[in-house]
Amino acid sequence: MDVIDNTAAKRFQTTVDGSLCVLDYRVHGGVIALNHAGVPSQVGNRGIAGALTRFALDSARARGLKVEPNCSYVAAWIRRHPEYADLVAD
Repeated sequence: MDVIDNTAAKRFQTTVDGSLCVLDYRVHGGVIALNHAGVPSQVGNRGIAGALTRFALDSARARGLKVEPNCSYVAAWIRRHPEYADLVAD
């Protein structure tokens, strides 16, 4: 799966079987707020939201940003992957 950071649209995205899948964000200061993961139901249950989340968190780490997990999916994903817990902003 080819995930990209579409900085103009402020979202991480990939297209699967013609469906656009996104994780919207906003950067403020040294924090990236991950606001909404959107995966159309026709391509759901394939791990796409997880791939978008991992890409976003790896990108945040590489850029030295903290993460504000405003999306409930992202927050739950981080709880299941404690190796990313250090990125969560206080």
